[in-house]
Amino acid sequence: MTKSVLSFRDVSLTYPARLHERKAAARTVLSGIDLDIASGEFVSVIGRSGSGKTSLLNLAAGFLTPSAGTITVDGIAVTGPGADRAVVFQDDALYPWLTARDNIAFPLKLKGIATTERRRRADALLQLVGLADAGDRHIWELSGGMRQRVGIARALAAEPRFLLLDEPLGALDAMTRSRMQAFLLTIQAASGTGALLITHSIDEALLVGTRVVVLAPDPGRIASEIRAPFSSDLLSGASAADIRASAAFKTLQADLTGLIHSLSSEDAAA
Repeated sequence: MTKSVLSFRDVSLTYPARLHERKAAARTVLSGIDLDIASGEFVSVIGRSGSGKTSLLNLAAGFLTPSAGTITVDGIAVTGPGADRAVVFQDDALYPWLTARDNIAFPLKLKGIATTERRRRADALLQLVGLADAGDRHIWELSGGMRQRVGIARALAAEPRFLLLDEPLGALDAMTRSRMQAFLLTIQAASGTGALLITHSIDEALLVGTRVVVLAPDPGRIASEIRAPFSSDLLSGASAADIRASAAFKTLQADLTGLIHSLSSEDAAA
């Protein structure tokens, strides 16, 4: 895959005042965001509620238009959703009346790709996400973790340059979530895409991110960017439990927790 870069340049997002609210004022959700995400990177975004995490992803996806600044993919302005950016939500948003294979093949059907080729590509993606034997099963027959794997495979069907992940593991139980974190890394590395992950979990942000972006609230702005070395260890076969138990992980986790709490305290004192 050709190297690509998703860029935010001095991006701000302001919601206008609501006409029916007398004392309402325009609300700035994000301010002065400068961020680059390149192919092969896995960037985690974390911050307390209200820091604009999901708004940042929606801007990247083209669901929202920035009030100021520019968002580009390889220098071309993002003006709406596009096949170069695929979104995976916390809710898998799959079609329950279709099989796993047909859900994955659906974007290819929209592009007019022939049935035989759609099936071949869908089966290859099922193999990639570890569901080679589940192609004929309906979505309601699959566990939560399996459904999210199908959702990620469907996102990859369009061969995007970037995966935009909005709390994709948030609804899963702890054990499934831990397994899926390693799965996400493996799939992202195999596909060569760049990834932007929105998460509320400091543990998850550090474990899977090659870089952790911390947003400060009111308005949302980048307070810090931290390089995290643990995803390469996980990809190399180290267990998540051993990584979390390491002194390096515990130190960075404590530093990141302290930073987020300090930002919240500053906001409360303002």
